[in-house]
Amino acid sequence: MSLDIVILAAGQGTRMRSALPKVLHPVAGDSMLGHVIHSARQLQPQGIHVVIGHGAELVRERLAADDLNFVLQDKQLGTGHAVAQALPALSADTVLILYGDVPLIEVETLQRLLAKVSDQQLGLLTVTLDDPTGYGRIVRDADGKVAAIVEHKDASDAQKAIREGNTGILAVPGKRLAEWLGRLSNDNAQGEYYLTDVIAMAVADGLVVATEQPHDPMEVQGANDRRQLAELERHYQFREARRLMAQGVTLRDPARFDVRGEVTVGRDVLIDINVILEGKVVIEDDVQIGPNCVIKNSTLRKGAIIKANSHLEGAVMGEGSDAGPFARLRPGSVLEARAHVGNFVELKNAHLGEGAKAGHLTYLGDAEIGARTNIGAGTITCNYDGANKFKTILGEDVFIGSNNSLVAPVDIHSGATTAAGSTVTQNVAEGQLAVARARQRNIDGWKRPEKIKKS
Repeated sequence: MSLDIVILAAGQGTRMRSALPKVLHPVAGDSMLGHVIHSARQLQPQGIHVVIGHGAELVRERLAADDLNFVLQDKQLGTGHAVAQALPALSADTVLILYGDVPLIEVETLQRLLAKVSDQQLGLLTVTLDDPTGYGRIVRDADGKVAAIVEHKDASDAQKAIREGNTGILAVPGKRLAEWLGRLSNDNAQGEYYLTDVIAMAVADGLVVATEQPHDPMEVQGANDRRQLAELERHYQFREARRLMAQGVTLRDPARFDVRGEVTVGRDVLIDINVILEGKVVIEDDVQIGPNCVIKNSTLRKGAIIKANSHLEGAVMGEGSDAGPFARLRPGSVLEARAHVGNFVELKNAHLGEGAKAGHLTYLGDAEIGARTNIGAGTITCNYDGANKFKTILGEDVFIGSNNSLVAPVDIHSGATTAAGSTVTQNVAEGQLAVARARQRNIDGWKRPEKIKKS
């Protein structure tokens, strides 16, 4: 059966007290609406239609994609009115209605809901809560069949006692939707066109309303304020932590660990506290990540070790390599097998060959460094002349003395050595020693400056 998905994302979210449209507020590094769109795409619909209103242009700008059809709802007159704006674009056998501020909905839950839909049956996602305040109540007849949904503000005391609430997520036969929406009335406490009134219409037309529930009630939790947003964030992180631990990751404390992207892990991975994984991160077997590290869009090969307080972005750590503590690997940084980057070392677009070492207090930018080469403390590559970038190339088994400035473009060939304190501006041939510093003079009778006494 073909599928159209409508995502309602027009609300302002006044309780957020923000200039940012509600659906753009982030959970785990992506907007709430972004999470919903991601789930929608996994269902492989023929169309995804996003109904926007408040902050429409910003929402469109942030999330524009070839597979999204944005539909404007000029006036917020209720959920039924919102879905009606998308009607001209809908042609599928089944229409699934989602919400842009309900980011934790699981694809498997939606698949179970969609399996309920046929020409004579629609699917309604409900949730049973100890306190369903604010939720529309599911009213059932004497046989236990769904008869209607009554919004909380319109419910009687007896109806408010019902614990089964409406999540708003609904899957309906496409050919019936236009007719039902055309019959909606705004004769209610809010003066709005409620999508939930479709349920009573379907029942009156002889259709069965089949219900499904999420395994976890937090799947259908929305966010109307910052507190609820924080609750969604923590639940998302707890869910990700459980997923990773099930795949063989040891988390020192699952409550102090954040995923803000897509993480792939191997076995026997150890992650200490306060680690943040952003973007696309690949972690192979036996990797160890120390506390307080941020790792973004990076690959950590088997046995790599990231020590405390290190920051990696766009980096590749080779098998058995290590970095940190307090290392910074910027985009384009590659460490081959068993390469070592120590404390207070920064790399940018630098390739360290197998077994190469930069122990401490060093900056290597736009550099190609051969196998087993050793970089002394305090060394920098001078790769930028104020207008252009240039490359530094070090061969294999090079020894760079401490406190060197390597002024690019420069090529130091295999087996060469540079003396401590050198500013190297010319190429160094294989096996040569380069000494590029002023000759020391010791001056007898030197009188130190004295501090001028204040009168």
